Amino acid sequence: MTLLVTGGAGYIGSVVVERALARGHRVVVLDNLQEGHAAAVPPECRLVRADYGDRATLARIFTEVAVDAVVHLAAETTVATSVSDPAIYFHNNTVNGLALLDTMRQFGVQRLVFSSTAATYGEPLTSPISEEHPQQPINAYGESKLMFERCIRWYHRAYGLRAASFRYFNAAGATERCGEAHRHESHLIPLVLDVAAGDRASVDIFGSDYPTRDGTCVRDYVHVADIAEAHLLALEAVDRLELDWFNIGTGTGHTVAEVVAAVERVTGRPVRAVRRERRPGDPATLVASAERIRRVLGWAPRHPDLEEIIATAWRWRQRHPGGYGD
Repeated sequence: MTLLVTGGAGYIGSVVVERALARGHRVVVLDNLQEGHAAAVPPECRLVRADYGDRATLARIFTEVAVDAVVHLAAETTVATSVSDPAIYFHNNTVNGLALLDTMRQFGVQRLVFSSTAATYGEPLTSPISEEHPQQPINAYGESKLMFERCIRWYHRAYGLRAASFRYFNAAGATERCGEAHRHESHLIPLVLDVAAGDRASVDIFGSDYPTRDGTCVRDYVHVADIAEAHLLALEAVDRLELDWFNIGTGTGHTVAEVVAAVERVTGRPVRAVRRERRPGDPATLVASAERIRRVLGWAPRHPDLEEIIATAWRWRQRHPGGYGD
């Protein structure tokens, strides 16, 4: 199968590309390199540097390459920024997404695997969260992704698009080749590892008064390789699924304070954590029910242990102290 992977030079995208190539797929990567890295793209892939909402570039790719399916991972993702500047998120995550869907339709490409987010659920009414949980986002990031999920449903109904959407919980960890190296880092585990490595004086913990076991937010951390595996399973099944959506998580939650303590155990180094006020748009607890993806796709996390996830990220960081160097 020939795949177009938007955001394929990014953290999750590069691992999806890595695993897709290992399965024998051919891959074209479309990435503006705002947060991605050219060095993360394997040399056997074609890299097109552009926004995925650039209709002319999309048309050129689909004209030159017989694309069988699109794996759409490109997005703006920082929750706090989405609250202070939502326009960026609706333009990039929703409006640009429509440019992609329209070009797929124009060229008769009917298979899509979409990277959505657990932020579409908002504050959970029950935990763990199943796919049937009401979707009531409390930040523009989640809202923009939910809007695109709804677009997908209408394109399926009207035009026959076949699609699987994945609501990620917290991606973490690394493979031997690919790791997390954002230019503007906002994810907890790499920030804590920066402190352990001596590249950052401290890490901020936002909120100490949440209704959790130690007052800090609870999140479900899932290994990036397990996320990539879910995408490949969906590609193999999308024709029979036609339209479906799945959580990707382990079903186990860890508090921010527990993550800091786990990093200290894995690295053997102290981490200074500074307690701050809550950030707007942060739910107290986000933990996935992964029962549906297990039942329908046969997926299960191969790396469910938090310390193992952190250890893979730490090994990659030690081998790549400058990230991808570009």
